[in-house]
Amino acid sequence: MTRTWVSWVAVALVSIGARSAAAQTIRLSVDLSEAPRRIFHARLVIPATPGPLTLVYPKWIPGEHSPTGPIVNLVGLKFTAAGKTLAWRRDDVDMYAFHLEAPAGANALEVELDYLSPSQADAGSTASAQVAVLNWNQVLLSPKGRAPGELTYAATLRLPAGWKFGTALPVAKQSGETIAFAPVSLTTLVDSPVLSGAHFRTIPLSVSGLPSHQIDMAGDSEPALEMPAQMVENCGRLVAEAHALFGAHPYRRYRFLVTLSDHVGGFLGLEHHESSDNRLPERSLRTDGLRQLTGYVLSHEFVHSWNGKYRRPAGLVTPDFQQPMKGELLWVYEGLTEHLGNVLTARSGLYTPEEFREDLASTAATLDRARPGRRWRPLEDTAISAQVLYKGPQEWRSWRRSTDFYEEGVLIWLEADGIIRRQTRNRRSLDDFIRLFFGGSEGVPELKPYTFDDLVAALHAVAPYDWKGFFAARLSSTAPRAPLGGIESSGWKLTYTDKPNEFAEANDREYLRVADFRYSIGLRVRTRNQDGTILDAIHGMPAELAGLAPGMKLIAVNERQWSADELRSALRTAKKTRKPIELLVENAGFYRTYFVNYTEGEKYPHLERDASRPDLLGEIIKPRASANKHRKN
Repeated sequence: MTRTWVSWVAVALVSIGARSAAAQTIRLSVDLSEAPRRIFHARLVIPATPGPLTLVYPKWIPGEHSPTGPIVNLVGLKFTAAGKTLAWRRDDVDMYAFHLEAPAGANALEVELDYLSPSQADAGSTASAQVAVLNWNQVLLSPKGRAPGELTYAATLRLPAGWKFGTALPVAKQSGETIAFAPVSLTTLVDSPVLSGAHFRTIPLSVSGLPSHQIDMAGDSEPALEMPAQMVENCGRLVAEAHALFGAHPYRRYRFLVTLSDHVGGFLGLEHHESSDNRLPERSLRTDGLRQLTGYVLSHEFVHSWNGKYRRPAGLVTPDFQQPMKGELLWVYEGLTEHLGNVLTARSGLYTPEEFREDLASTAATLDRARPGRRWRPLEDTAISAQVLYKGPQEWRSWRRSTDFYEEGVLIWLEADGIIRRQTRNRRSLDDFIRLFFGGSEGVPELKPYTFDDLVAALHAVAPYDWKGFFAARLSSTAPRAPLGGIESSGWKLTYTDKPNEFAEANDREYLRVADFRYSIGLRVRTRNQDGTILDAIHGMPAELAGLAPGMKLIAVNERQWSADELRSALRTAKKTRKPIELLVENAGFYRTYFVNYTEGEKYPHLERDASRPDLLGEIIKPRASANKHRKN
């Protein structure tokens, strides 16, 4: 196949002067014309002098908390300089480093490479037939030992014919499908993904007194982009509520980049300083359950502009993209963001108060009844070992524990809010700490690291208390039950009834495609195409005690073909008859019948009002932004 580069390479492969400032700029040209085939082409021109040179591929990507740089998908690597093709050798210890030698007379090194996007969404696909997400770290190399903030990249992008794009990067020039971006540091480039697609829509979010905010959407179809008018208005409220909470904006502009495709994935959302990369199913804006999921994702990633990008734990601040990060404070980075994201989703109307409470009930119940791993693994270890837990399998997740610092962080920070209110006799709340600790930057992206002691000092300034002891107890605990003090002090109680938690059930049905029996017999089962595979069996609960385990497949329930409804019916029947539930199970080609001794019926988590205490949850999610701070477009 022939590729024509002449029309646009001239923009990217400029003549390099020996000692000028422009000579130190690395030129990067990316061609997405074959994105529908999931092939990205890239060319770099890197200033160089004769002699040994080591180039590196980004390994630790901010926000991903693990060494996820997808170097396995890098192909077609070729180096040339002074008219010669150069031999190269990968480092035999650091797989992300390449050694070569620039010949005499060389003043620049030209690099060709291709990136092959995975084809499956759950494997991290960044492209479909209609959409592509460009993460610059996937298509570049940089000189080893140079700080990303000191390296300048001038990037050029070519899109497939007719495609449009969205990004927080400033555009210097556009001609047809070719865009030249203003030169930026490598730090900013990696922090600024580009969303593009054949079906594209931009929705401005006009908020009085604030800089430009907008939603850029690309999807696999035009109907996928039809965001309901009420949701658009609520997204505007989200911006206003976030500013009311933090009191400042640490960015020049902000772009919610939203991919709506069943073929692009790897994660739900990834934070950036002036944008967020959000990846959701194609039908997300048209389906109950998925709309709420969309609101949650947008809110969570937006909060990260303050908590994660502007303020970041010192252990997650590294000199370059090659050095390991330390995640011991992820219960702040992610846990506090999870809490604030949920609160802002409710304050903006993207959640109803009932949905907020049902979501909180589901979070609390998961940690209270479905985390036997709490008995051996403290929360702080889930943060420290996050880099391996993110890729942990579904099997025995409850026993192993996963990245629980997200969910348990919600409970911890809700409890901290209650303590602040109690200590200050309701004169202050967690909002005061948020504004003090995260609200200093205004309009210009910057990074201000912090330590645990900085966090404790700021909390103490808002409400004097033994914060160090409070966090130490919760982070090191191996108690079997979740910390529910925040829910209880807020005037609510975690309860279980036979009425489904509709919020959690919608997410399970529409997004995860699972049936959840964790709070009764202790199973979580895949329902896609009536699959019936057991994803997790809660250690110590009736199904696991009967001998069931992850990987087994349900075939029949009480001698009838398996379905989620059939198992629910069996739970109700067993409550009446007091007889065991009979499950026919396939295990690696062998069949066996198991008898589950359980007679308590269906159980689903909810929050029940405790009238003896004030309703602080209602106060926490009450809107803060003035009604005239935003307007619908």
